[in-house]
Amino acid sequence: MTLTELRYIVALAQTQHFGRAAERCHISQPTLSVGVKNLEEDLGVLIFERSKSAVRVTPVGEAIVAQAQRVLEQAQTIRELAQAGKNQLTAPLRVGAIYTVGPYLFPQMIPLLHRSAPEMPLYIEENFTHVLRDKLRNGELDVIIIALPYQDADVLTKIAYEEPFCVLLPAEHPWTQRDSIDSNMLNDKSLLLLGEGHCFRDQVLEACPTTQVGNPENRYTTVEASSLETIRHMVASGLGVSVLPLSAVDNHRYAEGVIAVRPFTAPAPTRTVAIAWRATFPRPKAIDVLMDAIRQCDAAQVQDEQ
Repeated sequence: MTLTELRYIVALAQTQHFGRAAERCHISQPTLSVGVKNLEEDLGVLIFERSKSAVRVTPVGEAIVAQAQRVLEQAQTIRELAQAGKNQLTAPLRVGAIYTVGPYLFPQMIPLLHRSAPEMPLYIEENFTHVLRDKLRNGELDVIIIALPYQDADVLTKIAYEEPFCVLLPAEHPWTQRDSIDSNMLNDKSLLLLGEGHCFRDQVLEACPTTQVGNPENRYTTVEASSLETIRHMVASGLGVSVLPLSAVDNHRYAEGVIAVRPFTAPAPTRTVAIAWRATFPRPKAIDVLMDAIRQCDAAQVQDEQ
């Protein structure tokens, strides 16, 4: 049984004439006759009652023809779905990002992406790396934006940009008299950190070894926060100092003279931001336009200028 044979019997049932049915199917009448006969032999029933003057559908043939019509309609739906799938930029893209990337990247990235792929809206989620990893694995997310290192079976990654860390200070802090801050200095003042679970917290601790728990030179009192914005508010209040990725530095509404930013003494600690997606994800063009949009954002442009 083939779709072609089903098409023959539907045409014959509608026209009730072998010649007209063959014409509708763009084939010769003998070809159509053979195709209908082969299907009847395959099914073991007569679909049509033939006479010299007419062709009639048998009672069992009526049910078969009706089902054949539904099958052909479903086959056409499959073709239409496949045709739509050829344009990989027409369906929503489910994007996840870690908390310390999303709020600073999305406001620039989304308008850029909308211009290049206007028919591809985004479903957005911000979460911890381990949660995004699980959702990527089970298909709840299509692509995630994370900080390296990141390794997972059957997942591809591509570096988007690298950004340096900066020190955030109250405007009246004595360190504002310095042009840069050495990472070893972050051991004798209150250092405001993100709470457990944030990969940026771990990166800061790694970049500033004297802040690590158990270090004999550790003389500070750690204050933890749930977001970089909460940290910024506490720094502005004079509670302590902190470390931010460069992309988060200028994203605030504080008036001049409330907070100050200083770079780290070279070599400055950095993080590498990348995108990750399943190797089997069937829309590589969507990944490409997403990456293009990210690389046009300020965070990536800073890397290019260095």
